[in-house]
Amino acid sequence: QVQLVESGGGLVQAGGSLRLSCAASGGTDGRYAMGWFRQAPGKEREFVGAISWNGDNTAYADSVKGRFTISRDNSKITVYLQMNSLRPEDTAVYYCAQDIRGFREYPLLTPSAYGHWGQGTQVTVSS
Repeated sequence: QVQLVESGGGLVQAGGSLRLSCAASGGTDGRYAMGWFRQAPGKEREFVGAISWNGDNTAYADSVKGRFTISRDNSKITVYLQMNSLRPEDTAVYYCAQDIRGFREYPLLTPSAYGHWGQGTQVTVSS
């Protein structure tokens, strides 16, 4: 069974940086598109960024463009989210997700497109 484990969350001051990691295991490999989503208290889960299976194509929410970067290392079956210039409104639980159809060459933007999810990691940005 596929497991996704996020790490790297924490408390940071506004303007700071964090790097989230999502390691996949359980019979999976690097052939699947991956994405990051977040959910703040009282709000719906929203798209943050996504990456194609080979890393050639990425997409970002307008709210994080220019500040966040998604990348992946298929040899480690791990996807990363580098978050710079963090703002209090970035506070949320961040989730990674994995596609269930391999070799997709474009990033997936909606939660329903993903079949596997991690448990999430809390990111808190203080003002």
